[in-house]
Amino acid sequence: MGLRVDLDLKSLVRTVPDYPKPGIMFRDVTTLLKDASGFKSCVERLAEPFRTAGVDAVIGIEARGFILGGAVADRLGTGFVPFRKKGKLPWSTVGQDYELEYGTDTIEVHEDGIGAGERILIVDDLIATGGTAEAAIKLVERMNGVTVGAAFVIDLPDLGGAKKIQQMGVPCYSLIAFEGH
Repeated sequence: MGLRVDLDLKSLVRTVPDYPKPGIMFRDVTTLLKDASGFKSCVERLAEPFRTAGVDAVIGIEARGFILGGAVADRLGTGFVPFRKKGKLPWSTVGQDYELEYGTDTIEVHEDGIGAGERILIVDDLIATGGTAEAAIKLVERMNGVTVGAAFVIDLPDLGGAKKIQQMGVPCYSLIAFEGH
């Protein structure tokens, strides 16, 4: 089964209105992941721009980033490192706080998850305001790694996250975009 570049990934994403609160159009990638051709095409397209970037490891951000990041790591022939919510990893961790709409949260990685100088690709399903991706980049930097890029299935450009990541000097790549929130 080869890459189908004509496959419309956007049509495979389910939109759930008013979730998790009124006015939000939730973009659900589980329908894309369920479609074998869609999932394969998605992983190939996420990996392709970074095939020659010398990636040492792929970071996946909890939770859908685990699914996508693991598959992209396999495609690139690299290791996979999970970035989890605070308190979910079983060993010594390093964490990074980030702002939410109401309050803060923390992502963590095992203290030996990223080595000095390692070239890291960050993968997640969606970029909105960019807060989580920004925290991931800062955490990679704190561990003396180098973020070579960030790849997302979906960009919500009206919320400015991709632009924020690019302004940090990190190439930001997404497969599809949806207007609005």
